[in-house]
Amino acid sequence: MSRRKRLGKLIPKKASKFQKKMGKAPGTITYMGQREGGASVVNILEYNEAILNEHIPGDIDAIAAHKEVPEISWIDIVGISDEVFIEKIGKRFGLNPLVLEDIVDTHQRPKIDEYEDYIFSVFKMLYINNEQEIVYEHVAIVLMGSSVLVFQEMDDDVFKGVRQRVKSKSGRIRTRGADYLFFALIDAIVDNYFVVLEHLNHKIESLEEVVYDNPTPEIAQEIQQIKKEVLRIRRWIFPVKELVSRLIDTENTLITKDTKVFLRDALDHSLEINESLQIYREMSMSLMEMYMSNMSNKMNEVMKVLTIMASIFIPLTFIAGVYGMNFDNMPELHTANGYYYVWALMIALFIGMMVYFKRKNWL
Repeated sequence: MSRRKRLGKLIPKKASKFQKKMGKAPGTITYMGQREGGASVVNILEYNEAILNEHIPGDIDAIAAHKEVPEISWIDIVGISDEVFIEKIGKRFGLNPLVLEDIVDTHQRPKIDEYEDYIFSVFKMLYINNEQEIVYEHVAIVLMGSSVLVFQEMDDDVFKGVRQRVKSKSGRIRTRGADYLFFALIDAIVDNYFVVLEHLNHKIESLEEVVYDNPTPEIAQEIQQIKKEVLRIRRWIFPVKELVSRLIDTENTLITKDTKVFLRDALDHSLEINESLQIYREMSMSLMEMYMSNMSNKMNEVMKVLTIMASIFIPLTFIAGVYGMNFDNMPELHTANGYYYVWALMIALFIGMMVYFKRKNWL
């Protein structure tokens, strides 16, 4: 039986999500995530400097009606596994089928696409849950004239601060246009990366202490996990700097000059995050080297102790072996108090070797 067949029996094959898209035309809406089931829920915040209304619309027509209102509309769609609903929303808002495909593709790399009357963006929203685990959530944001559509997988997100600013009329968000809301949402995603990286830093530092004090095979597995986590985070965070830079350089009229000033601040944060991420990546890579080095040092200490013990007992064993031979013509065997002389010699050798090793700092 070949090795491949043996491995095939040991490791069952998992159905790939990508197989669902194979053979389908570009623009086909196929949800690629792991959070399937449940209907999409829509919440709408409609505001300007003077008024604020919060809606839970009952149908597609009620949602689409907010595209034409003069107020700023934040249309938050939670749950993207309902492919039929996403398709209907996309058609009513005039979204390209390729955009709808990317909205439900949770493996889509962060990107920004500019169209004639809207800007489409995809980001990965990272945050820490109650179990102190990093959650990766796919989020797509569409900026239109006076509307911002947000498509996300779960109800939990990093936009609580933005909602609070809108509702409490704090800051400048109620006096600005939809492009500022678009920036505020991106800024919330970027700023929360700092929280995730801080959490990652604590884990790496804790592992460093454990690796230094007590390296074990279980720690090696944790190091591998942290390395994979750093690379995964880097995959979703690293492109954000380029995307924010594109928004600053764009000539699209949907992004005003005033908002580009604030986007420069988001760009600075993105640069800082990428620099920190590079440092953590190097730290995670060096953890395994530290682990192997400490394990080697630990093994050397064990070998050192065993070598010293062997060096002490080799001459004693030699003496015991010589006088353990059963030859008749061995004058020492008939010496009075010979037994005590041999013990004294062996004890003197033991003490002498211990003093010698101590002076050499081998003990």
